[in-house]
Amino acid sequence: MSLLSENVIPGNHGKTFETNATEHEDLENIKTAIQEVEGVNNVAIDEIAFPKKITIHTSSIVKVQDIENAVNRTGFHIVPKSLFPL
Repeated sequence: MSLLSENVIPGNHGKTFETNATEHEDLENIKTAIQEVEGVNNVAIDEIAFPKKITIHTSSIVKVQDIENAVNRTGFHIVPKSLFPL
């Protein structure tokens, strides 16, 4: 594992996740849960894509595990996608 795979680092790229939630209300609950994690600046949801994609931008290094735990409390799961292309 590496710093990039285990964390969301600050910057323009953010980190993209996928979720098993499909309904708008469920996605909004997930967004709220993620925004409560310390260091998260912005959460963008692509509701058109399948599976639904969530992009997270942070102001500091945030552990992926912390984001996963916040979403798990909503009854859904979130999985990080591969690293951004360089």
